[in-house]
Amino acid sequence: MSALLHSARARLRTIGGAVASIFFPAPCRACGGIIDSGDRIPLCSACLAAIAPITGPLCERCGKPILSLVAAQTTQVLLCHMCRRELYDFDFARSFAKYDGPLVHAVLALKYDEVRPLGVWFAKQLAALVRANPELFAADAVVPVPLHAGRLRERGYNQAELIARPLARLLGMPFRSYLLVRTKPRPDKLKLTIRERWRSVRGAYATRGGAQVDKLRVLLLDDVMTTGATLDACSRALRAAGAARVVGLTVARVLPNWEPPTEGQSDDKAKGQE
Repeated sequence: MSALLHSARARLRTIGGAVASIFFPAPCRACGGIIDSGDRIPLCSACLAAIAPITGPLCERCGKPILSLVAAQTTQVLLCHMCRRELYDFDFARSFAKYDGPLVHAVLALKYDEVRPLGVWFAKQLAALVRANPELFAADAVVPVPLHAGRLRERGYNQAELIARPLARLLGMPFRSYLLVRTKPRPDKLKLTIRERWRSVRGAYATRGGAQVDKLRVLLLDDVMTTGATLDACSRALRAAGAARVVGLTVARVLPNWEPPTEGQSDDKAKGQE
């Protein structure tokens, strides 16, 4: 299917969906309730409000919340266990919110159902994160993590691009989806162990021949950060081509033990954890 034909069909689906939603409103993807949020986002306002941004002391490298009050108060440079071992190649990474609850439904709706308004909504949240720290996120181009050519043909679109393109537009930054390619397909196994994730992306990315990457500062965009292996592999490919700086940015982050603090919540129970 040509890109032009796919784009035309996507527009028709969008128009058809908008018309159908007037007469047959779809339920919220997360709770099944009535959608009252507008902007064609398939989540109700209550579920959108339940998506809590990641806050608190963060690992300065990968952005993981530091749960230990002792570490946060006594350490000049906050680093998590992984970053103390210097396993990541990227300069640093940040994520908007924990991959949990309504956000899981939203990410999957974009990834598998091509609900493009979600890509724009995600981009707005990430743009706010970048604008809050413009010097920290200084970059020359937004680059989405690519899909393997076989997966792209099968799906017809790259969900990371659906976020990265509007993000680049909001930030007034060049969008450079062609810089990176995935040279090795992802294993067919649906769920991978941590070790399998790292192995599956090792050497799986490369810069496209002839692409100008030397001295480029890259804002690398993906939907979810699980182990950081994908961002690391992409960063290594970009650096090998001469990139000066690579900053990872994702909508969601898998954080099994982290919960957003509630008003009046005591921090005592966080002591001694990381």
